[in-house]
Amino acid sequence: MILKAEIHCHIEGAASPELVARQGGKYGVDITPAIRDGAYVWHDFTSFLAAYDLAASLFRSREDYALLAETYLTSLAGEGAIYSEFFISTDHALSAGLDPAAYVEGLGEGIERARANTGIEGRMIATGLRHMGPEAVMRAARWIVDHPHPLVTGFGMAGDERMHHPRDFAGAFDLARDSGLGITVHAGELEGPQSVRDALDYLKPSRIGHGVRSIEDMGLVERIAAQGVVLEICPASNIALKVFPDFASHPFRRLEEAGCKVTLSSDDPPHFHTSIKREYEIAAVEFGYGEGELLQFTRNAVEAAFIDGDSKARLLEKLGAGRLS
Repeated sequence: MILKAEIHCHIEGAASPELVARQGGKYGVDITPAIRDGAYVWHDFTSFLAAYDLAASLFRSREDYALLAETYLTSLAGEGAIYSEFFISTDHALSAGLDPAAYVEGLGEGIERARANTGIEGRMIATGLRHMGPEAVMRAARWIVDHPHPLVTGFGMAGDERMHHPRDFAGAFDLARDSGLGITVHAGELEGPQSVRDALDYLKPSRIGHGVRSIEDMGLVERIAAQGVVLEICPASNIALKVFPDFASHPFRRLEEAGCKVTLSSDDPPHFHTSIKREYEIAAVEFGYGEGELLQFTRNAVEAAFIDGDSKARLLEKLGAGRLS
């Protein structure tokens, strides 16, 4: 089994339908608006966000979040992953009535449990939600800077890319960067290449979440390659959300062959009927990559990871073998 690494996943979006059903039973909440016949149901980006938010609302305590992180990372390790970074949102914690400190500490506990049981390393990327506006993103950045946690090593922005301009969030990203957090931004998914260009100009990330619509502007693709900006690409998500109609039209290979550093991740895996294992299979079957190339995508992810140097060196050493026996 090829060793894998994932650097783009939303932890609430990683909750399996089975786990969400158990949480619904625990809290007496009807989950049928979001889950039917053991699968998430939605038909467009707005209804996807509604299903996502319903599932997320069923994690309400420190232990709930510890269980979520442990369950997800354990499943990743079973698919050959040695490293994971997932997005967290203190706004989700607040909407569930949970102290953000308990939220972060619970997730950290889950990471540590999974590491103890499987050896997988994990880190968290705090995010602001773009559709909640610049003030909310600044609050999210300020909270995480004022309450540092050793496993929170990055800051980013998720949510509806169609709302607000990146310049409106520059202050929050400057604050996070100055505190030593790695920077990533969702861009170039629902919106076109100008979204990516604006993110690079105003927010100065080392990584772009998705970024696939950069392919519509080859000058931008050349800039991404020249600057070494890493693209966190989630192929199954892109097809599920109809960013591209099919894998044949997906630009993963074109971006990679143009010199962009690309990685493979699953975004919100059960919502998009995927997993990190499936993303690597898509790259092999749909995009035609061999084992050595797949391993390079893992190496790209580890090299781009928001993790301390010693831990990164240990992960890269693991990659020397390339496969689990």
